[in-house]
Amino acid sequence: MSTLKSMYFYFLAAKISFIKSIKKIYYSTDVYNKSLISKTPQQFFYNPNPFLLNLITNSKNNLFKISDVDLNKFWIKQKNIYEEKKLHAFLWLRFIDRKSESKYIQKIINIWILKNSKYKRNIWNNSLISKRIISWIICSDLITNNCSFDFKRIFLGSIVSQVNHLKNNIKFERDYSVKLEITATLILSGLVFKEYNNNYDMGIKELERLVKNYFDSDGFPISRNPSELVFFSKFLILIKECIYDAQKYVPDFLKDIVEKCLSCLKIIQTPNNQIPLFNGGIEENLSSLDKYLDSRSPKIKDKKIVGGIRVIKSKSINIFIDIGNPPDKGFSSSYQSAPLSFEYYLDREKIITNCGFGFNISSKAELLSRLTSAQTTLSINDTSVTQFERNRIINNVYGNSIKNTFKTNEINYTEDKDAIDFSASHNGYEKKFGCILKRKILIDKVKGKLVGSDEISKREDGKPINYGIRFHLYPGLSAVETMSGNSVLIQISKNKSLVFQTRDEPIFLEKSIFLGKNKILNNICITIAGNLVNKDRIIHWEIRKNI
Repeated sequence: MSTLKSMYFYFLAAKISFIKSIKKIYYSTDVYNKSLISKTPQQFFYNPNPFLLNLITNSKNNLFKISDVDLNKFWIKQKNIYEEKKLHAFLWLRFIDRKSESKYIQKIINIWILKNSKYKRNIWNNSLISKRIISWIICSDLITNNCSFDFKRIFLGSIVSQVNHLKNNIKFERDYSVKLEITATLILSGLVFKEYNNNYDMGIKELERLVKNYFDSDGFPISRNPSELVFFSKFLILIKECIYDAQKYVPDFLKDIVEKCLSCLKIIQTPNNQIPLFNGGIEENLSSLDKYLDSRSPKIKDKKIVGGIRVIKSKSINIFIDIGNPPDKGFSSSYQSAPLSFEYYLDREKIITNCGFGFNISSKAELLSRLTSAQTTLSINDTSVTQFERNRIINNVYGNSIKNTFKTNEINYTEDKDAIDFSASHNGYEKKFGCILKRKILIDKVKGKLVGSDEISKREDGKPINYGIRFHLYPGLSAVETMSGNSVLIQISKNKSLVFQTRDEPIFLEKSIFLGKNKILNNICITIAGNLVNKDRIIHWEIRKNI
């Protein structure tokens, strides 16, 4: 069955790739570029609140004066492709000192239009166009302030041409995050230009379809990626606020999904106002969403599992555990193979972490970040639980999608005034190694300690296995092995430390890497390792305060 599925996805991906290749050739022709030209709007129907752009930018960036920038060097090609994309996205408009003269901005945009008025593959990709048009529209009062008639005509004409390109491409876009960006752009253009109100209608229909296909019943992305939850929340709020500002009725489905997304975010919000690192997640500061998170009335506030993430919270200890199954192939491009992995917070500080997703760093970093050994969980023979497609054609269309699946089952969750008791299992290693894995975690509220165990149930097949249980420490924390050989001292600060201890198992420290800040950082990993043949094994461990 899996082979048939792979064949189906291969032929479908090949068809999509062929269509894309033909379209790219057509897009480069004068015929296509002329087809993008249509009626130029006379003016903006309304100017959106420029502060809304804070939702999709880093609001902590410092303001700068555009007049301090050498305009002759502004569009010189950047060495770093990431910086190049940021420049062409124009999200930096939000950080221009409002006292700066608009004429400088107009000159920069005018040069850009002269250089890029026709389709260019990298500069005209769907995501960049969307961000660029959203930025131009939201900052339109700054851009068009005291501008000439000619500049305004060229500027508005460029917006329309790029939006028309998006309209031609939205049905062929496979990435749901990019499709949301396109949808937001269509809706916004339909709001600000009376001549293109049909863009609004088209965008709303596409948005409703996207919401229906991409979220589970709780409002969590089917990909199970917390970073995508943040991304979608920001863009959905942006759309909602713009519709409201334009004095139009906000569709019920949009109100509903925004409320659900915010509820999910509130549930998985970490003590340091970030998100746990699972399945493509990187560190995301939620400060730009604070007012929305604090002022909502969540529909699922009592839930403790969303997106396959079990949340365990006590007075001083917070734990986030991945108990979900892998997403479907079409939604698995950011999946990390880490069933029953967890992250551990003491007070407001993260102690135990997963590595984070390396997508924005390098292809090698992304590959490493998908490995089971890069997460705080148990691996067998240094083999990842899930395998990923290696076919280039499939990956070009669907991303690095998974080939195999498994089942995770929560066995027990109980809570009283003294303790929280949790256990779950998964069969990810059953087919290949004949192993069922079970993880138990108990939080002792009275003593403020974490007691855990990992159980390996091995069938009698005579085949030996090696196991490794890794606990990745958050960057900046130091650790030293003690004389006993079965404990480690974790130093948090000068006067604060923890003891990680096993019952009888020898433990050792390894070097590891952390990718959650979109760069490679060194950290330390506590490892318990051993081997089994034809028997079961339970490995006990605990984390407690050092008295």
